[in-house]
Amino acid sequence: MPSKDIGLFMVRVVAGLTMAAHGTQYLFGWFGGGGLAGAATFFSRSGYQHADLMAVIAGLSETLGGLGLTVGLLTPLAAAAIVGTMVNAMAVKWSGGFFAPRGVEYELLMAVAVAAVAIAGPGQFAVDRFAPVLRDHRVRYGVIGVALGIAVAVLTLVLFR
Repeated sequence: MPSKDIGLFMVRVVAGLTMAAHGTQYLFGWFGGGGLAGAATFFSRSGYQHADLMAVIAGLSETLGGLGLTVGLLTPLAAAAIVGTMVNAMAVKWSGGFFAPRGVEYELLMAVAVAAVAIAGPGQFAVDRFAPVLRDHRVRYGVIGVALGIAVAVLTLVLFR
């Protein structure tokens, strides 16, 4: 059992479940979250137009992207969802400096960890290993996923904030 695969599995599970849990705070109010109403209020206060829609998009991106990353299912797309969400979060918190809780250190760490998994591949312990097109990881798939996440995030910021 290669240590690289164990390491990728560990990062995928922790980052993925963390993001999925955060997404369920937005969608369902679980784990002390404010649900869709609370998320919409947050997006509105952060300057987003269509705050209700943004709450749903962010909740689904974090939940589905997190679960996909956890099990290694469509890993480049799961990474795109998470990276895109984290880029938006960094844009909102940028004026708070680097260190948490007001700064971007958590969002940056999460985005880079997930991007690294996308580029390195999900490892042997992933559902992607059973998908013919994703079975043999290609770096370009990960790079495309990360670029897609960044591009959609920037487009979201330009159009809706």
